[in-house]
Amino acid sequence: MAHSPFTIKLRWPGALAGALVLLLTLGTLGAVAWQAEWVGGLSPADYAAIRFTVLQALASAAISTMLAIPVARALARRQFRGRSILITLLGAPFLLPVIVAVLGLLMIFGRSGLLNGGLAWLGLPGFSIYGFHGVVMAHVFFNLPLATRLILQGWLAIPAERFRLTASLNASVWQLLERPMLRAVAPGAFLVIFLICLTSFAVALTLGGGPRATTVELAIYQALRFDFDLGRAALLAGIQFLLCACAALVVWRLSTADMLSGGMDRRVQRWDSGAAWLDMLVISAAAIFLSLPLAMIVFRGLPGLVDLPVSVWWAAARSISVALVSALLCSGMAVALALWGGRFVAVVGVLPLAASGLVIGTGAFLLIYPVMNPAKAALVVTALVNATLALPFALRALEPGIDTAKRDFDRLAASLGFGPWRFARMIILPRVRRPLGFGAGLAAALSMGDLGVIALFAGDAQETLPLAMYRLMGAYQMQSAAGAGLLLLGLSLSLFWIFDKGGRAHAQM
Repeated sequence: MAHSPFTIKLRWPGALAGALVLLLTLGTLGAVAWQAEWVGGLSPADYAAIRFTVLQALASAAISTMLAIPVARALARRQFRGRSILITLLGAPFLLPVIVAVLGLLMIFGRSGLLNGGLAWLGLPGFSIYGFHGVVMAHVFFNLPLATRLILQGWLAIPAERFRLTASLNASVWQLLERPMLRAVAPGAFLVIFLICLTSFAVALTLGGGPRATTVELAIYQALRFDFDLGRAALLAGIQFLLCACAALVVWRLSTADMLSGGMDRRVQRWDSGAAWLDMLVISAAAIFLSLPLAMIVFRGLPGLVDLPVSVWWAAARSISVALVSALLCSGMAVALALWGGRFVAVVGVLPLAASGLVIGTGAFLLIYPVMNPAKAALVVTALVNATLALPFALRALEPGIDTAKRDFDRLAASLGFGPWRFARMIILPRVRRPLGFGAGLAAALSMGDLGVIALFAGDAQETLPLAMYRLMGAYQMQSAAGAGLLLLGLSLSLFWIFDKGGRAHAQM
């Protein structure tokens, strides 16, 4: 398909955005490779970290996917009051700051949590959340909703005519429709969650439980912050990039098209009702598991808000500033790249998925360290990295609308004598306000909850709210930590809502 003249003339903003992404991904990876101690090789502790990283990611992805299947099936078969709200809330953990969710889990399963309090009352031995099982539990908390949403989409994509035909044949819905759908959808959900768990940092930092439960990213952090071993940190960062790149490649290669032909958009009517009580039990158990930690944050965080140290409020202000810069930068890069289009943009758009924030942060640290104190650039680097990591999601949301607008209005704009900037301002942007607001809100929320990059760089003067909250947890000031967590949760959701609502205001349908 021929490019419009406006697309050609607007290449330089896309080229600039693409160059920035390449610098922050492949450029930082090059710095990592240059500094890595390839001759010395890996120590037994490094091999243990790699093994633990892969095993916990496999276990987390497998458990999340297996538990999501009955939840998604129950949601697909049942209609009840509040169902649409529950399905919408299943997307909330993706926006949830990781450190907040971990604190909520500690309030339930920690040494002084509700579970251990109940076990002590019954005279039973206590439960420790630290270690392999704690990391897996936290990852299941985050990724069960994602797996449920992905698999539920597969169920909802089965045309109503297929159910009518299966019922008329008195055949098994599970054998003819559901099992083939799961064979197509479940592997993709498993691989996406596996990739997410490979790059987990905050969970391992708080729940790892010692040398036997150390991920590669946690080992990178320890090598930089505690040992200041740049060569070892660079070597581990290179290995982490290879792990993520291989996982991302498998996800891309195994992505399949919809295996079902389209129907006539009739309302699905099912005759395989099954046991209604069992479906509601599954839905209730999942809802309780996902909501109880957040309810504990709210319950214990409200008293802690009153007595928060002044330093926490300053940290919140820094986090808001970083999040706003990250959101604006991510939105600008996404628009510029989507306007350009082509294979280069397709490659640039997936590169951040193969690199974790800590790997990019390690490369940036290695590039900055010979020139200046990395702590002075902590907030700037954090904003840049967070914008880059959120770019694939924003780009995915923007591309369809921008491609449609260019295809529909290029010739009309050319006949009216529109210049490229006027074309973008008057034709493109009004038609992508909704996805643009969503992408900006997502970038802001993810940036608010970041604990990976800032942990490498920041001193006390650059402390953000997640880092302040983590330090309060380390000092066993749990009420203040809960207050900071509630503040972080409120700010993250508020920023997302403001940007998303702003994109919807007066936007075209």
